[in-house]
Amino acid sequence: MDNDQSSQLLTEQLKHLNTLYKARFDALEEKLNHSKDITDQRLSVLESSSNDHETRIRDATQGVTQFKLFSGLASGSSSLMSIVALIKAFLNF
Repeated sequence: MDNDQSSQLLTEQLKHLNTLYKARFDALEEKLNHSKDITDQRLSVLESSSNDHETRIRDATQGVTQFKLFSGLASGSSSLMSIVALIKAFLNF
């Protein structure tokens, strides 16, 4: 009988240990899932911010390019007008 009680006690202890390990494993899995959710959310925010910065840089680059084009055209037309004035002065028109 003593052997039977010892084996029942051991069985109960092993069941309890199994329950404790399962609970610990479930808690760790829940923490891992929570950590993954937070990491995914942070990544999403960073990607959105990166896309926003890229859009701003493209817009700024486009604005600078347009300014250079208009500036070059204005400068070119001034040069053209200077050449016309020089030719006009040279030919006495």
